[in-house]
Amino acid sequence: MKFRFPIVVIDEDFRAENISGSSIRDLAESITNEGMEVVGFTSYVDLTAFAQQASRASSFILSIDDEEFGDGSEAAVDEAIASIRAFITAVRKRNADIPIFLYGETRTSQHIPNDVLRELHGFIHMFEDTPEFVARHIIREAKKYLDSLAPPFFSALMDYASDSSYSWHCPGHSGGVAFLKSPVGQMFHQFFGENMLRADVCNSVDELGQLLDHTGPVAASEQNAARIFNSDHLFFVTNGTSTSNKIVWHSTVAPGDIVVVDRNCHKSILHSIIMTGAIPIFLMPTRNHYGIIGPIPKSEFSPESIQKKIAANPFARNAKNKKPRILTITQSTYDGIVYNVEQIKDILGSTIDTLHFDEAWLPHATFHDFYKNMHAIGTDRPRSEDTLVFSTQSTHKLLAGLSQASQILVQNANNRKLDTHRFNESYLMHSSTSPQYSIIASCDVAAAMMEAPGGHALVEESLLEAMDFRRAMRKVDKDYGDDDWWFKVWGPDTIADEGIGEQDDWMIHEGDSWHDFGEIESGFNMLDPIKATIITPGLNVKGDFDECGIPAAIVSKYLSEHGIIIEKTGLYSFFIMFTIGITKGRWNSMVTELQQFKDDYDQNLPLWRVLPEFVKKHPRYERIGLKDLCNKIHAMYKKYDVAKITNNMYLSNIETAMTPADAWAKMAHREIERISIDDIEGRITAMLVTPYPPGIPLMVPGERFNKTIISYLKFARDFNSELPGFETDVHGLVKETVNGVEGYYIDVVKG
Repeated sequence: MKFRFPIVVIDEDFRAENISGSSIRDLAESITNEGMEVVGFTSYVDLTAFAQQASRASSFILSIDDEEFGDGSEAAVDEAIASIRAFITAVRKRNADIPIFLYGETRTSQHIPNDVLRELHGFIHMFEDTPEFVARHIIREAKKYLDSLAPPFFSALMDYASDSSYSWHCPGHSGGVAFLKSPVGQMFHQFFGENMLRADVCNSVDELGQLLDHTGPVAASEQNAARIFNSDHLFFVTNGTSTSNKIVWHSTVAPGDIVVVDRNCHKSILHSIIMTGAIPIFLMPTRNHYGIIGPIPKSEFSPESIQKKIAANPFARNAKNKKPRILTITQSTYDGIVYNVEQIKDILGSTIDTLHFDEAWLPHATFHDFYKNMHAIGTDRPRSEDTLVFSTQSTHKLLAGLSQASQILVQNANNRKLDTHRFNESYLMHSSTSPQYSIIASCDVAAAMMEAPGGHALVEESLLEAMDFRRAMRKVDKDYGDDDWWFKVWGPDTIADEGIGEQDDWMIHEGDSWHDFGEIESGFNMLDPIKATIITPGLNVKGDFDECGIPAAIVSKYLSEHGIIIEKTGLYSFFIMFTIGITKGRWNSMVTELQQFKDDYDQNLPLWRVLPEFVKKHPRYERIGLKDLCNKIHAMYKKYDVAKITNNMYLSNIETAMTPADAWAKMAHREIERISIDDIEGRITAMLVTPYPPGIPLMVPGERFNKTIISYLKFARDFNSELPGFETDVHGLVKETVNGVEGYYIDVVKG
C-alpha cells in the first residue's frame, strides 16, 4: 500500500538561483527519482510551526548554512541555534522517532550544540557525496521509520488486504466484489473505498490471529496496548463499553451476590445486575439544580456505611455472603467529575472482592500527570492486596477509535492474579463470533497513538484547547459587561491566566459555591477541564428561575442547523468535549455561533429565518420569534418548577420491592400490565425508566413509583403536548392511543 508521508525540506534557498539552491534541489530531485515525495519550505522564521507537520512527514531535512545564521555574528548564530533547538524540541515532544537531518555546505556539526546533535539521524554535507547517495541514505532512514509505525494487528491487516488473495470466506461481499455488481453497491464501494472492504474479513484468517482466544497479531496488539496503558492485561472489545461492562460483571458476579453500584451508573451496569441476578446496593451521588450529577460523598464508601445499607436491604440482609462481589463507579461522570481512586482503595481495603471503574469517558487520563491518582490504572500505582481492579474504557469516545471500539484493563492484586482462561469464558459469552476487524485495528492504532511521547502531547493539547476555550468565553462575557447576558462555562470561579494550571485548581473543595454539591470533602473529587458544560441564562445553581430564560434545547437546535452537533443537552445546559480531535477552528466556531445566537435572540428574529429546518417539520412555530419561543418554554419549566422536580426525583427514597432479575422475569413471562401514569403510584416498574436529559436511569425494574417521580412524568406529558418538537423523552414511558384517547403508560408488574 502506498501512503503519503513526504520528506520535508526547510531551506531558505530551496527556490533560489544560486549554488546552495541548486544543491538542495538536486538532492530533492534524487529523492523523487527514488520514489519518495519531497515538500519544500523556504521560510525559516518560525520553525516550530513546521513541527506540526511531524504526523504527516517521513523525515525532515533542515538547512543550517550562512543564510540561516544571518550575518554570522555571535548573536545571529545563537538565534539560529535557538530556532533549530525549538524546532527539534517541538517535534520530539510528539514524536521520538521521526528522522531529522541537518544539511549544510559551509557549517558542520562543530557549530551545533550536543543537545541538538543527539536528536539527529544524520548531518549531510553535500559536497562530499553525490545527491543520489545522500538520497538513498535519507530514504533508508525514512522507510525504516515508516515501517515501525503500524502496531502488530494493523500491520498484519494491511498486509492481508494488500495481498490480493481470493476470498472464499465470510463476509459475503468477498472483499467488496459483491458491491461492484449493483449500482447502489458501486456507490457504497466508492464511498468506503477498496481498503476498508478488503480489510473486512472473517475470523478464519489465520495470519490475523483470533480476537476470541487472543492469539497471533491480535494478542500482540493487546499486549502492546497493555504496556502503553500501564496495565497487567488489556482486552479489545468491538461492541462498545456497554459490552465491556457486561463481560467484567459476568466474569465476577453470580445470582444472589451483593453488588455495590453508583446509583447514577450507565444502563449497561443495570442490565448486568438483571442478567447476573445480583442484589444491588446503591451509593447515592449528589446533584445540583443544573441537572449535573455530582460525586458520591466519600463517607458513602466506608465499609461501615456499605454494611448498613446491606442490613437495610430486605434482599441483601438474607444473602449467604455479605461481602460484596463488585463495586462499580462511574469514573468520570458525563459532566467530568472524577474520583481519587487511591483514596477509594485505601478506604475499602479488601472488603470488596473486585473494583470496577467505568472509565468510558476517561481513557486519556493515564497519559498526563494532571490526572495523577484520578484514574483507575496507571504507572507506579500501588496494588491492592487481594482486590482485582478493572477499568472499562471507550477508546472511541475520547481517543481515536472507531465507534464501538472499547477495551478492558486489569490490574492484578498482590495476592491474586486474573485467571485469563476463566475470564475469557465471559468474554466469549458477550463477543460476536464475527468481530469487525476495522474496529480491532482502530483499537490497535488508538493505543499506538498514545505511545510516549505522543500520548502526553495529545492530551496536553486537549487540556490547553479546553482552557483557551474557557478563557475565551470569559473574555466575551467581560466584554459584554454586567448589563448584558452571555453563556457561562461551568467550573471553578478562578482558572489559570494561561496554560493548564494546577490539579488543585480543579479539585472540588468543601465550601465551594460553584458546584453546589453540598458538603463535599476536599481533595476527593476533581472536574476534568476537557468536559465543558455550557450554562444558558434563566436558572441558577440553586434551582431558582429568572424572569426570562434560554432553554438549552433551543440553543442545541440552533447550533445543529449551523453545523455544530453537541454531545448532550440539559434544561439550561449543554455539554461538549475537548477530545484529541478538537481544534482551535472548532471551538472558535462554537464561540462565534453562540454570539450569532445572541444577536438573533436579542433581535427576536422569527424562527423561519433562524431555524428553517426545524420549522419545516413544525410549521406551527414559523412566525414566532426566537426570544418569544425561549420565554414560552422557560415559562413551562418555571410553572412546573422542573429543575427542583428533576433533582428531587433522583434523590428521592425509592422503595425496592423485588430484585431487578425477578422483575425482569415477570416481563419475560408477560406477567405485566401497561398502566396509565395517573394510576401507577405504588406500582412496581418492570422496565428501566430513563429521562432524557440527562439519560441516566431513574428507576430500576423492581422499584415502586413514588409521588415525586409521577409528578415529573405528568410534567413530561403536559410539556410534550404543549410544545411538540421539544419533547422530553423518557425511555420506558409509552405514548399510546387507547379507545381514541392519547395517554402515557408504563409497564408494571401485575398485582
